[in-house]
Amino acid sequence: MPIIKSAKKRVRTASKATVRNVKTKRTLKTALKSFHASLTSGGKKSAEAKSKAQSALDKAGKKNVMHKNKVARKQKQLAAQAKAAAGVKKTASKPVAKKAAPAKKTGAKKPVAKKAPAKKTTKK
Repeated sequence: MPIIKSAKKRVRTASKATVRNVKTKRTLKTALKSFHASLTSGGKKSAEAKSKAQSALDKAGKKNVMHKNKVARKQKQLAAQAKAAAGVKKTASKPVAKKAAPAKKTGAKKPVAKKAPAKKTTKK
């Protein structure tokens, strides 16, 4: 048990933050589970469950419970799973031919003039 007043306060704030973080994680897990359940059942509630899951991910990222890059990755995975469950398949797009770049002028280059070194001034 800490003796110093500031250390006691840190224990109190850490315990409050722990409770808050556990609640955020629990709601996130619940939202993700309901989303996966809605995908397997195949109903119209999957769109609503997806939005709730993405909202829970956003909140976890905002509260620094989860890293922002992990949040982005999970949201992308959710969108891909929802799209796959809806039956929309990715179609390979045709490769687009690149336009030929205009020819550059290849003339003689101008010589680069060197700068003279700066003069040193002395204080008197």
